Amino acid sequence: MTDQHDILQTPIEYLKGVGPKRAEVLRKEFNIDTFDDLLHYYPYRHIDKSQIYHVSDIVEDGSYIQLRGRISNVQVIGQQRTKRLVAQFTDETGSIDLVWFNGIKWVQELLQTKRDFILFGKPTLFSGRWNITHPEMIDPHAQNDSQVPMRFQPLYNTSDIAKRKTLDSKALAKIVANLLPIVHNIIPETLPDDMLNNLNLLPLRDALSNIHYPESNQHLSRAALRLKFDELFFTQLKMLMLKQINTTKSKGHIFSTIGDNFNNFYKNHLSFELTNAQKRVIKEIRADLGSGHQMNRLLQGDVGSGKTIIALFVMLIAIDNRFQACMMAPTEILATQHYEKISKQVAPLGLRVEFLSGSTKATKRRQILEGLQNGDVDILIGTHALIEDPVQFQNLGLVVIDEQHRFGVEQRAKLWRKNAIPPHVLVMTATPIPRTLAMTLYGDLDVSVIDELPKGRKPIITKHLFENKRLSLYGFLKKQIAAGRQVFIVYPLIKESEKSGLLDLMAGGEAIRNTFPEPEYGIGVVHGKMKPEEKDFEMQRFAKNQSQILLSTTVIEVGIDVPNATVMVIENAERFGLSQLHQLRGRVGRGGDQSYCILMSKYELSSDGRKRLNAMVSTNDGFEIANFDLQLRGPGDIQGTQQSGMLDFKIADISKDEKLVSYTRKLALQVLDNDPNLSRPEHSRLAKKVTEMLKSDTNWSIIS
Repeated sequence: MTDQHDILQTPIEYLKGVGPKRAEVLRKEFNIDTFDDLLHYYPYRHIDKSQIYHVSDIVEDGSYIQLRGRISNVQVIGQQRTKRLVAQFTDETGSIDLVWFNGIKWVQELLQTKRDFILFGKPTLFSGRWNITHPEMIDPHAQNDSQVPMRFQPLYNTSDIAKRKTLDSKALAKIVANLLPIVHNIIPETLPDDMLNNLNLLPLRDALSNIHYPESNQHLSRAALRLKFDELFFTQLKMLMLKQINTTKSKGHIFSTIGDNFNNFYKNHLSFELTNAQKRVIKEIRADLGSGHQMNRLLQGDVGSGKTIIALFVMLIAIDNRFQACMMAPTEILATQHYEKISKQVAPLGLRVEFLSGSTKATKRRQILEGLQNGDVDILIGTHALIEDPVQFQNLGLVVIDEQHRFGVEQRAKLWRKNAIPPHVLVMTATPIPRTLAMTLYGDLDVSVIDELPKGRKPIITKHLFENKRLSLYGFLKKQIAAGRQVFIVYPLIKESEKSGLLDLMAGGEAIRNTFPEPEYGIGVVHGKMKPEEKDFEMQRFAKNQSQILLSTTVIEVGIDVPNATVMVIENAERFGLSQLHQLRGRVGRGGDQSYCILMSKYELSSDGRKRLNAMVSTNDGFEIANFDLQLRGPGDIQGTQQSGMLDFKIADISKDEKLVSYTRKLALQVLDNDPNLSRPEHSRLAKKVTEMLKSDTNWSIIS
C-alpha cells in the first residue's frame, strides 16, 4: 500500500514527456504537483473521432465533424494583416472551403507533398458556403503511436502561458496517456465492494481511465457518474461527521435563563409583531443555546425578512445569562447602521452598546477595550476591527456574523477563539442559498430559514428599460419625489473607463443634476473611495430625507435601510450579477409604500445578461433567483470568493446534479446511522478516505 501511495505521489517531472521545465508550468498553471494530481485533472469534453462523416452530413448546429477527402485549389489571398490561405476540400458528396490565418507557410509545405487527409474541425456558414478554419489534418495512412486508443480525443483546459511552453490540450492528452498504464493497477478503491455492486458503479481505477480515454460513450457516462458520486458522497460524509463531532464533543455555554432584558424588550419595546417564521427561528436557536453544546447555526433570510431583530433577541439571551455578545458586519456602513438601530432599540434597557471599526479614534478605542475586559460593555458591534488581537472580552458568549460569506475563514476563526469555551455562533446571510448548495456547503451546520416577509410589505415591481425610455424614467422619478419618496441610483463605476462604455457615477451624476436641479432636489453621492465620515454624512442626510436622490456604487448593496426610499434605479444592470441585483433591489420596499426597481441596460445584451434581467423581472423570490444563479454561474460565486475552495468539485455540478446531491446525502446519513464512527471492517475504505479529507481540509464546522 505504501508503494502504491508513493507512486501516486511521485513528483510530476518524473513522468515521461514532462521534465523540470514543463513540471514548473504544470504546478504554477494547474496546481499539478504529482502523478495523482494529473490523474484527477479531467478533460472538459471529448471529441468522438470514431466516425467519418460526409460533406453532405454537415448541419447548422455547428458541431465538430470528421471528414475524409482531398484538398485542391490552394491559394494565398490578401497581404500582411489580411493574409490568409484558402483551399477547397472535396469528398464524394460535395466540397467546403478551408481557411488558415496562421501557420500558412507550414500548411503550404505540407500540401506540396500530400493532398489526401482526414480533417477535423467545426464548420461555420460564411456567405452561404460552409468552411472550416484551421482544421486539424491527419494523414489517413499514418500509424497512431499512442499507448491508448485515440477513438475519443480528450480536450483539457489550458492557458496562454502553458501553450507558449508547449503544453496545449494535445500535449496534456499525451502525458496523461503516458501516465495511465503506470498507475492503473495501483489506484486504491474508496468505496466498499457491496456499495459498488449494489449501485452498479464502476471501480475507481476504471472510472479514472475512462474519464480520460473512454472505451465508448457508455463508459464515459459511467465514469463521470462514479467520479461525481465520489465527490458528492464523501463531501456529505465528511460534513455530517463534522456536525456529529461538533454536537457530541464541543462543549458550549448553557444559556438557561430567558430573563428581564429579553422579556422587557419583547413585551414593552418591540414596535411590531414578529412573523411566525421569526418566532420559529428564535425557538430553534433557544433549543441550541440550552443544549450544552456550542451552537453553529446559519440563519438564511431574504432581504428585508427581519434577521437583525432575531440577532438582537439572541444577544439579549446571552446578556440575561451574564455573557457578552458581539456582531461583525463586512462594511462600515452596514456595521454603523446595525449599531445605531440596536443601541436605540436597547436604550430603555440600560445596556452598554459600543461600536468599533478601523476609524474609531484612539481614546474611544481604549475606553471600549477597557469596557470589554471589565465586562461593562454588553454588546460590541463593528467591522473586521473586532478580530484584532487587542480586542479581548471578559466573557464572550455569542458571536453574530452578518453577511458571513464576505469574511474569510481565518477572520471568523479569530473571533471564535476569543473565549476559552467557544462562544455560540450565529451566521446570517441575505443571499438565499439553494437547497442543494446549502445541503452540501453547510452540511455541518444547523440551518434556519425565514421564509416569510413582515406584514404590510408589498412586492417590489421590477421593470427592465432601454435608453430610449430614460425621459419617461425621469418623469416617473419626479412624481415619486413629489409624493415625498426617495430614490437610489446605482452605477457600476465611479469614473469613466475608456474601454468599458458604461455609464459611470460622475457622468451620470452630472446628467441627474441637470434634470433634478438643486435646491429643488437634494442629491447625495456615496462610493467606496470616500472617507467613512463622508459616506456616513451622506447616508445620514438621505436617511433624514434631506436629500431625495442618492447616487451610489454598489457600496450600498448590503443592509442599508431607508424605509422612505421607494425606487432603485440600476444603470448598466446587465453588468451586475443576479445576487447583486437582488441585494440592490432589497434596499427598497422596506416600508409600506409600493416600491420599484428599474433595470437600465444597453440594447446589445449577451445571452446570460438577458437571462439575468428576465429573471429579476419575473420574480421577487430570493430562493428562485439563487437557483437560477446557481444554474448560470455554478456554486463558486454564490458561496463567496473567500471560501471558494470549499466546493472545489472537479466534475460534479450542484446545479445540474441535484438528484445526485440529495441521493448521496441520504446514503451518507444511512451509513452514519448504522456506523457513526465508520469503525466496522466493511467501512474501512470510507474511514480512510474521510480521514485523508479531514487532514487536508480546514475544520469548517468550528468556524463557519
